[in-house]
Amino acid sequence: MKQQTEFNQDLIRFLDQATTPFHAVEQMAQRLLKAGFREMSEAEHWRPEPGEGYFIRRNGSSIIAWRHPEQEAAVNQGWRLVGAHTDSPCLKVKPNPELHRKGYFQLGVEVYGGVLLNPWFDRDLSLAGRVTYRSKDGAVCSTLLDLRRPIAVVPSLAIHLDREANSSRTINAQTFLPVLMGQTDEKPDFRQLLADWLMREGTGNLAQVLDYELCLYDTQGAALIGLEQEFLTSARLDNLLSCYIGLQALLDAPAAGAGQVLVCNDHEEVGSLSACGAQGPMLTQWLERLMPDVDNRNRALARSMLISADNAHGVHPNFADRHDDNHGPLLNRGPVIKINANQRYATNSETSSIFRHLAAQAGVPVQSFVVRSDMACGSTIGPITAGELGVRTLDVGVPQFAMHSIRELAGSADAHGLYRVLQRFMAEPRL
Repeated sequence: MKQQTEFNQDLIRFLDQATTPFHAVEQMAQRLLKAGFREMSEAEHWRPEPGEGYFIRRNGSSIIAWRHPEQEAAVNQGWRLVGAHTDSPCLKVKPNPELHRKGYFQLGVEVYGGVLLNPWFDRDLSLAGRVTYRSKDGAVCSTLLDLRRPIAVVPSLAIHLDREANSSRTINAQTFLPVLMGQTDEKPDFRQLLADWLMREGTGNLAQVLDYELCLYDTQGAALIGLEQEFLTSARLDNLLSCYIGLQALLDAPAAGAGQVLVCNDHEEVGSLSACGAQGPMLTQWLERLMPDVDNRNRALARSMLISADNAHGVHPNFADRHDDNHGPLLNRGPVIKINANQRYATNSETSSIFRHLAAQAGVPVQSFVVRSDMACGSTIGPITAGELGVRTLDVGVPQFAMHSIRELAGSADAHGLYRVLQRFMAEPRL
């Protein structure tokens, strides 16, 4: 229990700092550097040394970290890969967001991913992301911004003015969601506001803000709740929970002959097709650079396996009929193997058996999820990566409630349980 408590306390610190994909990758990079991993640039020639740890970033929002194996060991034992994604559904600020109505200053927003919109109303919101600017010496630079304080809200309309709100409310993303920032006599220049915020935070050489990628987020921090602190509640559990679990498994796994890899891609929530998404070339290009010989690379992949870690739908006690009766995962009952006959998940009987075997060795219970036969199934980076790389793949995740809400809920025991299994997976010499 002590190890689980310490694990969850550090997980909470990570979740509170990782407010956007850019900040999540920065947090992971700092933890890797502290553990002795070295960052490598994709623009430079690589000379990785066996036994050493390395990582690369792309777009500042995707990351691949690995312990480099001996070439012969990589061919004979393959790679142990854990995959997750850094992005979460949210509201993003539009390029020309300024709205000035009735003396109120608002920002127009765009919905990113499959957001559960109702919970975004009446929350204390802040702003974070990446800002690109021209410096005083004429260079184009980028920096991260996180205001870390409530500056905005999406107020609900009073029930007296919307009598059907509790029975038939439909949210119009264009007209209902502009966020309230303050009261002004004139419409402010949002880019100038960004410049002022950055200069106050120490960006002294800024001449002009050129563009930005900014998300709104809930300032309420992650927490353990419940009578016995059975639950973990936070924003962005889908899928920063898996990013953290995979990172800790990589850092804490014992040395092995096989290569040990964590890959966390951006843009999963919008289809993964981008230069840094799972349907893009990032992982394939990385492996081709490390193993340029095609025959050796294919032999290594034949002995490799990817565990795609992305949260699963736990059985909600108020909506238990939304699950297949025999495949309803419960919180705090172990990680969930996700299965779909139509390949929305990449699990097969061999990869699920390997995971069950490793979980039994670690003393961790395992559950299964299959969507109801009369409902559509979501997907993950698992089938995409399997199709791009040709590697055996398993889809697994921690069960949770309120997926894609501004605040989600998981069991406080499950993340640590999955971490223990992934540690064993990273060190397994034969699969």
